[in-house]
Amino acid sequence: MAATVIWGNELASKFREEMKLELEGLKKEGIEPGLTVVIVGEDPASKSYVKAKSKACEQIGIRSKVIELPADTTEQELVTIVQSLNKDETVHGILVQLPLPKQIREEVIIETISPEKDVDGFHPTTIGKMLTGQDTFFPCTPFGIVKMVQSQNIPIEGKHVVVVGRSNIVGKPVGQLFLNENATVTYCHSRTKNLKEITRQADILIVAVGRIHMITAEYVKEGAVVIDVGVNRKDDGKLTGDVDFASVEPVASYITPVPKGVGPMTITMLLHNTIKAARLLEQKERIS
Repeated sequence: MAATVIWGNELASKFREEMKLELEGLKKEGIEPGLTVVIVGEDPASKSYVKAKSKACEQIGIRSKVIELPADTTEQELVTIVQSLNKDETVHGILVQLPLPKQIREEVIIETISPEKDVDGFHPTTIGKMLTGQDTFFPCTPFGIVKMVQSQNIPIEGKHVVVVGRSNIVGKPVGQLFLNENATVTYCHSRTKNLKEITRQADILIVAVGRIHMITAEYVKEGAVVIDVGVNRKDDGKLTGDVDFASVEPVASYITPVPKGVGPMTITMLLHNTIKAARLLEQKERIS
């Protein structure tokens, strides 16, 4: 029996409709969430992501602004811009699009963003809160993955989650979010021995390595939930994932496609975090 496909684009549309209603209520209270995205340079993939984020904000009613900077922008110039956005009361969320040019250290910029406006969920303070089970802004892709699994009423508690990939953006935080939901989590990476033996133990297998069709049916346990985070471009220009969908789909119980899988949920969780930031900042101002 073929797997149930979890269509992230359909789920994202449902969440965004709910957010639209929430925003209408917020605007009646005089709260208008605002997101500012900063992009440095002309990377085509980054420009495409930023365009998609702006469009999503516009569709549901979040004010969005894009600051475009030349590729030769210095680290200090970018720090100064982020610091000014931290002080701007009309900006609730700040997102600096990664990757940055080599003259700018990403960790410096991430740490400059106020944790109260860190809607990407990358600041060390934010990550620390996530690790200790506190309420915070969860990184958007991992958060979207948890929401996709929960949307299908798939049990997480006590299940074995195997994450292939250990990036700071997806691999590490997604494992932590599932740990917070009482799963048992194993991380695999390029140095892992006997990868196939470990992935075949997974009740929920999350793949985020950026290698085209790396995971085939022989890596997957019968009935596993398979989440494909990879976005790779084939020779014909079409997008595909890290999972060989055709061979894995008959083995899995649930599977996400590429495209129209995890990607739309990432932007949806960014919108969620921006609305949350606006609520929290407005509450803080009222108390003070």
